[in-house]
Amino acid sequence: MAMGYNRGINAYNQIGKQSAIEYASPHQLIQMLFDGAIENLNLAKAHAGRGEVAEKAKAINKTSKIIDGLRMSLDTSVDHEITRNLENLYDYMSRRLLLANLNSDVAIMSEVVSLLEEISDAWRAVPEEFKNPKKAEI
Repeated sequence: MAMGYNRGINAYNQIGKQSAIEYASPHQLIQMLFDGAIENLNLAKAHAGRGEVAEKAKAINKTSKIIDGLRMSLDTSVDHEITRNLENLYDYMSRRLLLANLNSDVAIMSEVVSLLEEISDAWRAVPEEFKNPKKAEI
C-alpha cells in the first residue's frame, strides 16, 4: 500500500511541476533551473555521504544538464561582460562537477552549490520591471 501511495504523491508532484512550468515567465523558468540544480546537487551530496555511487552520479548528471541549460540560455548575441563571466562560471562548475563525480568529493559539490546559490540570489534580486519585459511594454 505504501508503494502505491508514494507513486500517487510522485504523480501529483509531477503534475504540479508541469503546471508551474507551463505558466512560468522566462525569468521564473531560469529560477526553477537554479532551484533544480541546487536541489539535485544537495541530493548528490547526501548520496555520496551514504556511499550510493549510482544515485550520486545520476544527481550530479542532472545538475550538469541543468547547468548546460543555463549556459545555453545566455544571450551570446550581445557582447556583454556579464554574459562572458557567466559562461565561464558555468563552464568552471561543469568541470568541477566532473571531478566531484569521479572522486565523490562533497567539498567540490558544496562549492558548486554555493556558486549556484549566489547566482540564484542575484537572479531573484532582479527588479520586477526586468523580470517580464512584455508586461513593461503594456
